[in-house]
Amino acid sequence: MIPIRPAALLFDMDGLLLDTERLIRDAMVAVMADLGFAMQAGDYAELIGRPEPASRAIMLARFGSGLDYDGMRAEVRLRIRAQWGPVRPLKPGAADLLAQLDASGIPCAVVTSSEHDLARSLLGPVGLLPHFVTIVGCDDVVQGKPHPDPYLAGAARLGIDPAHCLALEDSHNGVISAHGAGCQVIMVPDLLPATPDIQARVVAVADDLHQVGAWLAAAG
Repeated sequence: MIPIRPAALLFDMDGLLLDTERLIRDAMVAVMADLGFAMQAGDYAELIGRPEPASRAIMLARFGSGLDYDGMRAEVRLRIRAQWGPVRPLKPGAADLLAQLDASGIPCAVVTSSEHDLARSLLGPVGLLPHFVTIVGCDDVVQGKPHPDPYLAGAARLGIDPAHCLALEDSHNGVISAHGAGCQVIMVPDLLPATPDIQARVVAVADDLHQVGAWLAAAG
């Protein structure tokens, strides 16, 4: 499913490397309920793959200016940290795929809608940080996903044409961003399915990162 060996891989983080989207969703729904707001899982789906400023705007439009968005997000992070400490669960195949890419000499970058420092703080404790040449966070670009800026920045930092990069994404906004930047894209669905519109923008839809690794091995 990968026709040629890519020159570099660009990874999303939440929902792709780290199994965190469910943690954030469940904690946010619970915190919002404590604050008196009836948030549903569908409300969270609108936030997946978006940078913090866009998520803030969506939530305030949905629930009104009475929502203390910053306070809510701080409480969400506190709840997750209380449950998991500094370590987040990995998605299946994440560590194996990165080890495979290291052995193959293929450089990798993280392109995430999380803030740069937050991404570093999450990737470090799970041992993934050394695998990446660079991290592009939402605060490293003017426009975050679904705009192409994050993936253009990731490819530029590696010094590789986006057309020669393979992007791995779990979200619709991420796929749109990577495709718009000119990358080849594989979607590895997490909370969101690969819709027909999204399937038209990707070279393949993988069951998990183990399958991506097998495809890369077959590509040479």
